[in-house]
Amino acid sequence: MNFLKNKIFKTVSEEAALSGVRAFVIGGFVRDSLLGRDSKDIDIVVEGSGIELAEKVAKRLNVNVTIFKSFGTAMLRSGSIEVEFVGARKESYRADSRKPIVEDGTLEEDQKRRDFTINALAFSLQKEDFGNLIDPFTGVKDLQNGLIRTPLDPDQTYSDDPLRMIRAIRFASQLSFHIVEESLSSIKRNRDRISILSKERIAEELNKILLSPKPSVGFYLLDQTGLLELILPQVVKLKGAESVEGNGHKENFSHTLQVLDNLSEKSDDLWLRWSALLHDIAKPATKNYEPGVGWTFHGHDFLGGKMIPGIFKQLKLPLNEKMKYVQKMVQLHLRPIALVQEEVTDSAVRRLLFDAGDDIEDLMTLCEADITSKNDRIVKKHRSNFEMVRRKLVEVEEKDAVRNFQNPVTGELIMEIYGISPGKEIGIIKEFIKNAILDGKIGNNIDEAKALMEDKASELGLSKRS
Repeated sequence: MNFLKNKIFKTVSEEAALSGVRAFVIGGFVRDSLLGRDSKDIDIVVEGSGIELAEKVAKRLNVNVTIFKSFGTAMLRSGSIEVEFVGARKESYRADSRKPIVEDGTLEEDQKRRDFTINALAFSLQKEDFGNLIDPFTGVKDLQNGLIRTPLDPDQTYSDDPLRMIRAIRFASQLSFHIVEESLSSIKRNRDRISILSKERIAEELNKILLSPKPSVGFYLLDQTGLLELILPQVVKLKGAESVEGNGHKENFSHTLQVLDNLSEKSDDLWLRWSALLHDIAKPATKNYEPGVGWTFHGHDFLGGKMIPGIFKQLKLPLNEKMKYVQKMVQLHLRPIALVQEEVTDSAVRRLLFDAGDDIEDLMTLCEADITSKNDRIVKKHRSNFEMVRRKLVEVEEKDAVRNFQNPVTGELIMEIYGISPGKEIGIIKEFIKNAILDGKIGNNIDEAKALMEDKASELGLSKRS
């Protein structure tokens, strides 16, 4: 098959020939092409100056080029495709840094420094052998067999750049490949080397693992190699199941990963997947055995929500609305389940709609993923109950419009009617009206809300301005 149909490859080939340098496509594009996967990122390695060749190609295509001098790379866009140029390099490393000492090198030397055999594959862009595959480390065979291995000694590869350990696990998770035993053992031996990595780079790889088709593959490998304990010790604490008087509880680590996989079949939203991973994060801290009752985890939803900002800070994940979203999902993940277990009252549904807002559908998706019983009958029963809750949510929302609740009575209106300045009385009145609406005591409309406002204002000793 011709994988180099795009005009960009011919252009690079011709400009390389005019410049007297050799150019090759290398890495992810080659790997994904051979796997039949789409790839919009192209890496060009040049035996010479990658920046100079990029400038010439950009001029010919009449597109902008971005140069990163400190890295010796250049990047341009051709349509929807992003092309990065770099000179062929050989590298050596210091023990205290993953930043290499870089020297000019040949294609062969560049391939040796690649992380995995499947990423060391290259297509030639020379006119005489255009499109020929260059595979010095049997990368094609590893692709066919679904294997992750390093071109050189894995201890050297992982010690030099410990990010490669997490990348190995990420590729295994993304592609459903196996890491060869020699490489897996090396990751275990070198796991402490991740201390030199930035939290941002680790988080970037974690996000990619979370977005893989079956994220549990990656997290089981992170745990097996000892990396998870160093990256996310809170998740490792979920492991194990205690038994008292013959009563055991669910093994929360495997349960969590099953929930994550279940959810991943329904949603590719990164932050909802983070919510699935962390939804039971506070269970170890709230675990308690009550004779006659069994194991309880009271308040793990509330405490879990309080733990989220600390975990996000620890991983250098964004502390903005993304973090608040995950926090909300964790805090609310038991609420729909509670509705299933009791008679579904309009009041309870209103409060759930009010608290979840526009994220109610995501919350329901998370809760349905949380059904992990091996008993098919129980699973069917719970799902049927959830359908009932969903119908109730629609009915109540249509009737009461509380999903994005706006109090019919504003603070400005209260101040105007009673001639008062901002103060606690306004908050008391508004909260009183909100609760009355959510409890179904009055309708969500201005007339009933104003009547209740007057009652509460009188109780607080407020008089209407004359």
